[in-house]
Order: sequence, then C-alpha cells, then structure tokens
Amino acid sequence: MKKLFTLIALTFVISMCKAQIPNPALIGYWHNWTDANAPYIQLDAIDSRYNVIEIAFAVPTSPSDMTMLFTPEVVSQSVLITKIQALQSQGKKVLLSIGGATTSIDLTTTINKNAFINSMTTIINTYGFDGIDIDIENGNSILISGGTIAAPGNIAQVNLIDAIKQIMANYHASHAHKLLLTMAPETAYVQGGQSAFGNIWGGYLPIIHALRDSLDVLQVQLYNSGSMYGIDGGIYTQGTADFIVAMTEAVLHGFSTSGGMFVGLPANKVAVGLPACSSAAGGGFVDSASVKAAIKYLRGTGTQPGVYVLSNGSGYPSLRGMMTWSINWDAVSTCASVYQYATTYEHIFGVTTDISNAVASYSLTVYPNPTQGQFTISLLSVPAEISVTDMLGQQILKTQTTEKTTTLQLDSNGVYIVYMKTKEGTTTRKLIVTR
Repeated sequence: MKKLFTLIALTFVISMCKAQIPNPALIGYWHNWTDANAPYIQLDAIDSRYNVIEIAFAVPTSPSDMTMLFTPEVVSQSVLITKIQALQSQGKKVLLSIGGATTSIDLTTTINKNAFINSMTTIINTYGFDGIDIDIENGNSILISGGTIAAPGNIAQVNLIDAIKQIMANYHASHAHKLLLTMAPETAYVQGGQSAFGNIWGGYLPIIHALRDSLDVLQVQLYNSGSMYGIDGGIYTQGTADFIVAMTEAVLHGFSTSGGMFVGLPANKVAVGLPACSSAAGGGFVDSASVKAAIKYLRGTGTQPGVYVLSNGSGYPSLRGMMTWSINWDAVSTCASVYQYATTYEHIFGVTTDISNAVASYSLTVYPNPTQGQFTISLLSVPAEISVTDMLGQQILKTQTTEKTTTLQLDSNGVYIVYMKTKEGTTTRKLIVTR
C-alpha cells in the first residue's frame, strides 16, 4: 500500500510540474493561416524564446451553433500534432485560443453550452493541447446584463464560466493534471469596469473572478483600446509607458465598480500584452525603450517612466512576463526588426526562455495519451532505459533504446506509469490505455 501511495504521489508531483506555465513567460499568438503581411511560420520554426504558444483560433460552426471547430489551414492534422509535440518535448506549452476579433460566442442555451464543452474537449484531446486561451471579443457570453461581479445576471456568461470549468474537469479526469488557462480580454472588458459596469464595460470581470483559482495568466490586450482610467483616477492613453503601468497595476491592485469590488490577481498570474510591431494592431504599439521602462518600474527594478505613480511602491517583482499579438508579426522586418519583441522581453527579464540542456535531457513525451494500446515515446536524451509499471508498481515491460523515438504496445486497459532512465536521472509520465 505504501508503494502504491508513493507512485500516486510521484505522479501527482510530476503532473503538477507539467501543468505549469513557464516563469517568466514569453507568450505569443501564432496564426493558423496565411497572411502576406505576416507570413505563416511552421510551428516548430518560431523563435525559441517563445515558451508559451497560443494557436489562433478555435471558432464556432455558426453564430447559432457553438460546436467549436479547429482545422489546420496549411499543414495536415497529423503534421500539426507532430509539431505541437516537438515544442512540448522542449518544455514549451501550446494552448488553443478560443474566439478572436471576428468571432462571436453565445452560450445562452444549454444546447450551445453542451456543444461548446463537448467539442472543445474533443479538440484538446485530439491535438494534445496543454491548455486553452479565452480570447472571446464578441458575443453575449462576455456582456454584463445585470447582477454583480460575484453573481452575474447574464445566463450566457454563467454558462461560459460553467463550460470552462467542465472542460477543465474533463481534461483532468483524462490526464490527471491541470489544463492550463489564459485569458486575453480587451481593456474595456476589464479596466473599463471602473467607469461603467454594463454591456462590454467590465464584461470579463465575473469570468476572471469565477475562474481566478484556475487562471494561469491574465494578459489584457493593451492595444486597440483608446484611453482608460487608472486606479488613481487619471486617464491614460494607449501606446505609452504610463498606460502599461496603470492598466497592469489595476488588475494587480484591484478596483471598485458599480457591480462590486474586483479583487486584484497575484503578480505571477499577470502578463503585459502588447502588439509586436506597429502594423500588428490598430493602435497601442509601444517602442522598446518605453516597454522596458514601464515593465522595469512595474517589477520594482526601474524608475518611474511617466506621471503614473505605483500604489505599491516596491513594485511587483513576480510579474509573470509578456504576451504579444503575434509571433508572426514579430518575425517580419517590415515594421520592426526581426523578433524585436522577443529581444525586448529578453532584455527586461534578463534571461532567454530556451530550455537548458540539463532540463531538456529529462524530456519525455508519450503520445497518443490516452491510447488504444500502441503508443510512441519521444526522448531528447539517449541511450535510455524505458520501463512501464501498473499503478501497483508491477513492471509490465522494460526495454533499452538508443533511438529518440520508440513505439511500444500495451494490451490491457488501465493506468500505467512510463519511466525513462538516462545518465541524468529518471523522468516519468502517466499513460492511460482504453481498448
């Protein structure tokens, strides 16, 4: 019994590690389409400093049918899955973003709510995504129509909250670790709640509040915004260091609305979201020097860059990182230098997000998972000893390999632990077989 408990505890610890967003994080959206101005990039060919990649977008079948669809537009499904796994084998996280600027989500009915849950669960499992990003910018599900932050009155909003919780529960039941969750609302839906609470104004606040324990990163779009109130009562304009500082501290400190108090988030759950270059958004681009000044001040390592004064004088050293729309725009040289945003991030946080050789040598990917019996093990370090045990600790198979990809077979349903042992140490993964 003690041996079984040890195995379960080990699996839990590893699962929790696997579920974490890198810290610090450079988060970038990746276009699942071709664009002459921001060309398609093969997923596994993006700049290595991006350690969280958010694939854009999953969209509904129609305005009235919330069965979500995601189809690779340039490569086949199998090729994209392989590329996702290649990034994951490097320790990077790959999430599927829901919505986008032109998509409307409305979960007013139970039918639409269930369609949303079931289809998203299927897509996540099919592609092996590490999480989901809520980038819904239109639709009834993100609007305020009565109620408060703590008790929203819009059934479509309540259904969206419940749907996300159920999708996460479905994932945990199959994978035994947490589905990652990020959100990228526009400023009107968050900080805009200070000036009004209704319709779009503050529309995301009940969603953030209800999911705050599950939320990994809030990355408000500090662009396409116009001007917004800060918590000091001042009005700040996008495209400036002051805007970055004021809008970021608002979600860290919290603020009052006519729908109740929005309690601030921990700094390690907040990233600064900006366009990669001037052509990537209709407004809100900030030059690299101003971005550096603003975030260093936010983190307590720099001087005040403008007129906004932090309420918390010591700053927020554990700020999670930066987000951009988009990796594709960051890669072009037509409106900034190539990967200027990634370089700015690196200068601010003082580290690259490349996975070190020591960490990479422990990388073990097992797919598909769940499997019907046959599964593939992908390694970064060889030679290796691979063994599989059941949850009672009984060894089912054992093999030595000098290949970085090995295919194996299990013939019985169950939950198993896959062990990889190299000269650097031992790594494990949980495997589910459903025949």
